Amino acid sequence: MLWLFRFFSRWPLPVLHALGAGLGWLVWWLSARYRAQFRANVAQAGLPFEAARPAIAEAGRFVGELPRLWMRPRSQSCLGNVRLEGQAHAEQAYAQGKGVIFFGPHCGSFELGPQALAELYGPITAIYRPARKAWLARLESLARDRLNLTVVPASLSGIRLMHKTLKANQAVAMLTDQVPPEGWGVWAPFFGRPAYTMTLAARLALQTGAVLLPVSCERLPRGRGYFLKIWPAVSGVDAAEKGEKPDMLQAVTRINQAIEAIVRSQPGQYLWGYARYKTPRKDAV
Repeated sequence: MLWLFRFFSRWPLPVLHALGAGLGWLVWWLSARYRAQFRANVAQAGLPFEAARPAIAEAGRFVGELPRLWMRPRSQSCLGNVRLEGQAHAEQAYAQGKGVIFFGPHCGSFELGPQALAELYGPITAIYRPARKAWLARLESLARDRLNLTVVPASLSGIRLMHKTLKANQAVAMLTDQVPPEGWGVWAPFFGRPAYTMTLAARLALQTGAVLLPVSCERLPRGRGYFLKIWPAVSGVDAAEKGEKPDMLQAVTRINQAIEAIVRSQPGQYLWGYARYKTPRKDAV
């Protein structure tokens, strides 16, 4: 399969996005379950379906752009077609002399986000859940491990490394809107409904004093590139510094609120088909 990724990596981004859009709509029409999940999540967020409708094609565009993002030569910058906003928030965070936790949702080009952040503010350590298929897991690891970007699996050893990284006042990156295994999350409100939410970002912030910075990477129309935005830091997650007992639920809720703000700003790019409110699985991290 590696040769296939290399083949498509040479194609122009607008063409890959066009093919991906077709794939997104194909999946939509073939899967009634996907359509139902998509519509239910949009309704739960209180948004009109038309606002989220572009996300059907955007889900496919995410797949279509992967060959270019993963097969990009390591010496080639990914910032050439990336528009930036909110760098002052990152500068303020780093000026505090603490670690930084970049986090975001499965929205837009969340695969490009860590690569761009690593070029801007590296070194960065990003955590991810490896694919179940061995060949894809190997490809993920090879493609994501780049200059100033270290990827670690979602395991106890990976979490320990992230804690060590933050203690050294460096940065980590993660997606916080996926359902973690049982025992690694809390039920917290997400668009007005309890969702089992990972505590990792909140726990790391409370333990190390790291700054929580939301990030979005919006895909621009017609293959014109991307819009990377760093949002204001999450406030109120500093109980550990005040000597108070950390309130994990409050911290996780604030993180969810930051995710909601990003999704509301670009509802046509969120992966609405994800079963966000499902019961957590029981496999260990």
